[in-house]
Amino acid sequence: MSDPATQLTACIPRLRRYARALVGERGGADDLVQDTVERGWSRIAEWRRDGEMRAWLFGIMHNLYVDSLRARRLQTTTLDEKTPHPAQADHTARLEIRDMDSALALLPVEQREILLLVGLEGMTYDQVAGVLGLPLGTVMSRLSRGREKLRIAMEGRAAPSVSLQVVK
Repeated sequence: MSDPATQLTACIPRLRRYARALVGERGGADDLVQDTVERGWSRIAEWRRDGEMRAWLFGIMHNLYVDSLRARRLQTTTLDEKTPHPAQADHTARLEIRDMDSALALLPVEQREILLLVGLEGMTYDQVAGVLGLPLGTVMSRLSRGREKLRIAMEGRAAPSVSLQVVK
């Protein structure tokens, strides 16, 4: 097993990819990665050597992201437009990525996080449950609901409204 510094450094590309998908703009994603790496390094003694560093760092990133959302709710500043994705040769692919990014942004954070960890990062449901501190069933149900909402958004349909009934 390599030393912790090498393992942490090896996780940075995946952290950047997930942060970019989660935050949606390069500057904020880079800040989130930097904060994650800084916190991970400052708390490296807390990392269990038998555990997977990637999952541990994703847990740190999740907590930092949630904290930033809570702080942002308290602020009343105007946000800049999202920066566009890097130019790609294929215009159709660029449009599909833009549509996917827009559809992901419509999802609740709880569903978007799980979709990104499973779909983008290739984590297992158990790993996602550990990273986010959720029961496995919650991960599976949020993933299912998120995938359905994403599919509906990508098809351009409005999500069906669900009326709940009180059963006594």
